[in-house]
Amino acid sequence: MELSAKQIAHLLNGVVEGDDSVKVNNLAKIQEANSSSISFLSNPKYENYAYTTKAAVLIVNKTFTPKSKINATLVRVDDAYTSFSVLLEEYHKIISFIKEGIEQPCFLSPDSSLGNRCYVGAFAYIGNKCIIGDNVKIYPHVYIGDNVTIGNNTIIYAGVKIYSNTQIGKHCTIQAGAVIGSDGFGFAPQPDGTYKSIPQIGNVVIGNHVDIGSNTVIDCATMGSTIIHDGVKLDNLIQIAHNVEIGKNTVIAAQTGISGSTSIGENCMIAGQVGIVGHISIANNTKIGAQSGVSKSLTKPGMSLSGSPAYELTAHLKSLTVFKKLPQLQKRIEELEEKMLHLQSL
Repeated sequence: MELSAKQIAHLLNGVVEGDDSVKVNNLAKIQEANSSSISFLSNPKYENYAYTTKAAVLIVNKTFTPKSKINATLVRVDDAYTSFSVLLEEYHKIISFIKEGIEQPCFLSPDSSLGNRCYVGAFAYIGNKCIIGDNVKIYPHVYIGDNVTIGNNTIIYAGVKIYSNTQIGKHCTIQAGAVIGSDGFGFAPQPDGTYKSIPQIGNVVIGNHVDIGSNTVIDCATMGSTIIHDGVKLDNLIQIAHNVEIGKNTVIAAQTGISGSTSIGENCMIAGQVGIVGHISIANNTKIGAQSGVSKSLTKPGMSLSGSPAYELTAHLKSLTVFKKLPQLQKRIEELEEKMLHLQSL
């Protein structure tokens, strides 16, 4: 990727201060940049590097006032951090979607279809009656079962397993080792103490612009669909059980487990190692702190919770303050008991 300062300013809706023809071909930290790099300054903590950086182009806020000369060409924007994120996203698109063609050996069922500009890596398997959209990138050792649909501009990294009948939208990213559509945990206890397996005949439906982290597992529904709506972002090592539904733009951090038939609303934020029981609902805009345990429905939108069992965040923090003082409180109670005993003996 090689872009001029003028092109970058146009992309970021910014204003060039300096030589707008200077070109860059890599992105770097402000303290590590070279003469072909573009970097950014948003945190005042790093301002000193602005005067010594070797970067050819530096993205700064429009409000930034230098204390001394800066050699780099400046691109002034409303928010330097957000603008650099946009540039990173564009760079990622370029390097992620550069691959095209079908490597051998791999298997593509004759009755499945590939769109334009697709990439299929070596040892990938694509089953019967699959529909793969344009510019989809399927990396080596990916397994795709029968009747799977994948929308345009989706990337599926190495070792992903996608079971039959799964539906995946456009502009999704599925990281290495994820498993989509495996059987839900359905077993019926029998009188003799054994368990009878309940067939899982549903599927998984994933919306557009969904990101799924490495080794995350999304189980198929017992009947119907496990649904991940548009814009959901899932970290690594998450377990999503059968018939779960996750609303738009909800983000979930690593090692969280969501039990079957639970419904999570839109724009929720769930931190790492949270455990959520089955058959409950969580309202829109809910925030749940790390290692919390959610055991009942949360029906009020916009709540922040923490703890196990989880309850309102402010109350939880107050409880933690009291918990820290328990040894002192115990000592005071013991002292009071001794005084009471002394008074009774008088």
